[in-house]
Amino acid sequence: MGRWICCLCSRVAGSLMLLLVLALSCNPSTAATASTSAPHIKPSYSFGRTFLGLDKCNACIGTSICKKFFKEEIRFDTWLSSHLKLPPSYLLSYSGNYTDDAKSWRLVDITRLTSKYRHDRADKRICTSLLKTKTCSLERALRRTQRFQKWLRAKRLTPDLVQGLSSPMLRCPSQRLLDRIVRRYAEVPDAGSIYMDHLTDRDKLRLLYTLSVNSHPILLQIFPDVEGWPFPRYLGSCGRLVVSASTRPLRDFYNAAPEVAADLALQLLAVLRSMGTNDLNYFFYFTHVDAGTFGVFSNGHLFIRDASTLGIIDKEEGSQLIDGQQEYKDIFSCLTVDCQSAFVSCNSIREKHSLIMVCQELLPKLLKGKFLQPVQEKIDSFLQHCADGLADDQGINEAVAELAEVLKPLRSCDSRFAYRYPDCKYSDKY
Repeated sequence: MGRWICCLCSRVAGSLMLLLVLALSCNPSTAATASTSAPHIKPSYSFGRTFLGLDKCNACIGTSICKKFFKEEIRFDTWLSSHLKLPPSYLLSYSGNYTDDAKSWRLVDITRLTSKYRHDRADKRICTSLLKTKTCSLERALRRTQRFQKWLRAKRLTPDLVQGLSSPMLRCPSQRLLDRIVRRYAEVPDAGSIYMDHLTDRDKLRLLYTLSVNSHPILLQIFPDVEGWPFPRYLGSCGRLVVSASTRPLRDFYNAAPEVAADLALQLLAVLRSMGTNDLNYFFYFTHVDAGTFGVFSNGHLFIRDASTLGIIDKEEGSQLIDGQQEYKDIFSCLTVDCQSAFVSCNSIREKHSLIMVCQELLPKLLKGKFLQPVQEKIDSFLQHCADGLADDQGINEAVAELAEVLKPLRSCDSRFAYRYPDCKYSDKY
């Protein structure tokens, strides 16, 4: 009898203990108090000002998108990992993810205007050449320069304020182009004015620094994709990092199927055509192209991925600097290039300039050995003729049109080309 009572008591005690555990689990506050385990901490990036380049401001690009970095609404390609870690700071570009609602994410490119090594060399050059010290306040040093003092006094960005800068975009500047830069500079509140009254001293230094190092983000701002220009969307900057819409470099498509290669080659020719003929009467030309110059969005649309080597000639106003004036050089002229580099004469640029480089460097890798004879023979013959230098500018349009006619029947109409599908099913254009 005693043993039975003892057993019953044991069962009752066990049931009470189970009820207590269930009650604690249903009450989060009680459970948290009763638990002796450490609370779960959400993994987070440990951003440093040095990684972003904020420690160098205002000798930097801007701060318009910094909040998204610190709120983790921009994450690097390891954002799904349980241990979020920053990638190495010496890389030139990173794949990232961007969100506006913390639910849907889209791919972005996070890039530096130049390598961290070259940035560091430029920073050292500023200190040693201007203040004769190994380290210094970059902003204080640059603010003392004659060029920046002229910027501070200027009401309008004029050609003499950018003369001697290494950016190809500014080698043949027009007042119309410079006004567009000021009016559309996205790192400041939009004033819609050609005058620099809405730019603070800090804003002027950031704009001058960006133009001196790499004009890529400025081109994305003043010729936005929403207006039909072939550039990825500029999303903002933080320190010395730029965030833009993601594209895959053209090099990833060198081994693509023939119909994909034909489609990309046609888009490439169309981009070159638009660079020479557009509603605003600007003539764009490349000073250099490589496998990373162009990129392809996930919908198959080809864009200019790296605009740093793009020059611009204003066909409406012309250049307002004669070539002799371009030889003026100061610390801003050689932040990322050799100060002894010679400028390309504005008068030496021809319409066939960019096409010849593309025929030499890109189209052969994209199109050679992809098609059956005699089509492949026609393509190879054109590429060789083009790479050798077309005889005259008048023949360019005819030559490009001839290649386009060969390529058009070779592309297909399916969901891989989302940028033109299903429109291509119902249009003779495709």
